[in-house]
Amino acid sequence: MYEIEFTDEAEEDLRWFRKDNRQEILDNIETQLSYEPTVETRNRFRTRPNQTAEWELRIGKFRVFYDVDNVVRIVSIEAVGLKLGNRLFFRGKEREL
Repeated sequence: MYEIEFTDEAEEDLRWFRKDNRQEILDNIETQLSYEPTVETRNRFRTRPNQTAEWELRIGKFRVFYDVDNVVRIVSIEAVGLKLGNRLFFRGKEREL
């Protein structure tokens, strides 16, 4: 089992969402990333090289970007955003990865 940690930035990203959306995101993070976070699925995959994170988890219109340290078994949540069409928003502002 992997321990899940949030960066300060990811915690700020989460606070931007409504409580019900935040709970949906947190529930999916726990379910999807506690075991085998580096096994690619339809909704969990490696991102193209970027400065944010190596992995992406899709939860409906939400996106969770994370890195994995397999040696100490930690998943580090780096950012949480909202995807609308082909645009990605973090804390209400559009941003590229």
